[in-house]
Amino acid sequence: MTRFIRIAKTLLVTYYAYMLEYRAELFLWALSGALPFILMGVWMQAAESGEFGLNAIDFARYFLAAFIVRQTNVVWVIWDFEKEVVQGKLSNRLLQPLDPVWHHFASHVSERFARLPFIFGLVLLFFALYPQSFWLPSLGRFLLFLLVVVLAFCLRFLIQYTFALFAFWIERASAIEQFWFLIYLFLSGLVAPLEVFPPAVREVVLWTPFPYLIHFPAAILIGLPVDVGRGLLVMLGWGAVFFVWNRWLWRQGLKQYSGMGA
Repeated sequence: MTRFIRIAKTLLVTYYAYMLEYRAELFLWALSGALPFILMGVWMQAAESGEFGLNAIDFARYFLAAFIVRQTNVVWVIWDFEKEVVQGKLSNRLLQPLDPVWHHFASHVSERFARLPFIFGLVLLFFALYPQSFWLPSLGRFLLFLLVVVLAFCLRFLIQYTFALFAFWIERASAIEQFWFLIYLFLSGLVAPLEVFPPAVREVVLWTPFPYLIHFPAAILIGLPVDVGRGLLVMLGWGAVFFVWNRWLWRQGLKQYSGMGA
């Protein structure tokens, strides 16, 4: 356990220092996730018709929460891993007594902490522009949100890392992520909250992993009614499925990688 803590601390501190070298780029990355704010204006205008279950303030709070969640689970491991495999740089990582995934995971976690000041600043700017949407979640709800958003990040990372392992067989594994992202964009709650979906469609979507990456944690934060127990079970279920698939692809991929003379 002591060795694990020492390794984790070293990786996190190292990658955090690395991320701080790109503060301007981090700010631009944070701004690039402003799609929820753009969609917020559209849905707030549409809410004036009164045909939705949410009013304009609810939409404003939801898309702010979606923005916060989106900032916590941005993942790019598939592009880094693809480059390592295609360029043969993975060989150096395999010589280390540490699974290469922990380098990627530590860089993502460190980037979250480096991004926090920019997210906090954008949230303050939002409340300055829309003071009527200000709210404070209860302590219990906030702690539950933190738990769920961590699980959402881990699930998002695991899913993309699983797709990244296809780089052992194809040179453009990132194309899988790009196709997946199109579905994720619409079914995760990033474009529209699930409350505006037809009930039958919403029920089907709730059995997929997509809404638990954005909508589920965002709904918890602002107090929308959600089935927390079911949500956690579905997240853990999909996490188990992708973990088993991930480990199988890793073992088979290493055989393919070594067979290519790497």
